[in-house]
Amino acid sequence: MAVTGNIRAGVVDVHAHWLPDDLLSLPPGSPLGEMNDRDGNLFLGDHPLFLATEAMTDIDAVIADTATAGLGARAVSAPPFAFPVFFPAEADDYITAYNDHLEQAVASSGGTLVGLGLVRVDDVDAARREMARLAGMPGIAGVAVPPLVQGRSYGNGVMREVLGAAVDTDLAVLVHPMQLPRPEWQDHYLVNLIGNPVETTTAVASLLLSGVMDELPDLRICFVHGGGCAPALLGRWGHGWRSREDVRHGSSRSPAEPFTQLYFDTVTHDPEVLRLLTAHAAPNRILCGSDYPFDMAQPQPVQFLVDHGLSPDALEGNGRAFLGIRP
Repeated sequence: MAVTGNIRAGVVDVHAHWLPDDLLSLPPGSPLGEMNDRDGNLFLGDHPLFLATEAMTDIDAVIADTATAGLGARAVSAPPFAFPVFFPAEADDYITAYNDHLEQAVASSGGTLVGLGLVRVDDVDAARREMARLAGMPGIAGVAVPPLVQGRSYGNGVMREVLGAAVDTDLAVLVHPMQLPRPEWQDHYLVNLIGNPVETTTAVASLLLSGVMDELPDLRICFVHGGGCAPALLGRWGHGWRSREDVRHGSSRSPAEPFTQLYFDTVTHDPEVLRLLTAHAAPNRILCGSDYPFDMAQPQPVQFLVDHGLSPDALEGNGRAFLGIRP
């Protein structure tokens, strides 16, 4: 179902996070513990997140910060710590509660917020049931999902079927990394600085080389952080596709072609990386993103894009098309 109603005019930020106070406990199995407030600052277990708790939990603060950033509207989704991936069969109540809270938050925002809900990616029947419910909620545009779960991505199996369910229910899909730990990334915040773009890159490659976009041409799917390393590796993937049967056996087109069907946000932190992304992606698939309210957020998302040649009108139109916002 398309998002209808009076969504505020202006650039749409598709990549921002919100979680209500009473769901800071996170779904079952969170490996780092619950999110918690300490003197107005947000922690994940004992790890500081270096942001004010109200920026993540207070919907009025989110709305005010959206206006301050020069945005018309913002699509909010759960932080990746809240993805129901560790014990998903035990997370249905958490998913339902988050999506109900999200519907209420969006309805109270005066057209400033659009919602991207939670859904399981391990069970296509459960995903379909919740997507059908989300599709009936005014102001809910789609779902936010992780790029990888237990070493698998969207090239085959249940995760691929979940994308088909999103198409069937006319929901957008935002793919956000989870900072999966690896021993070599334990220092210097490398789990984010390297891990996040690598997770995203893996999911992009899985999608392109498995023929998902041939099977699901109407899929509206966005990869955050500028697609990770994917724009820089697209030529390498194309060479492999032309040279090796095991690379191309799942797809009928060189990866550069279906790449133009994917959406990407603009959280690149570097104008040269932004130029590389816009050189490979379709102009109508570039979306404003911020990663609000995290410390790795693009602090002035609109100004960054305008300063480097992107049109606010085009960005607004692209965001509305991705989210299915219609008059």
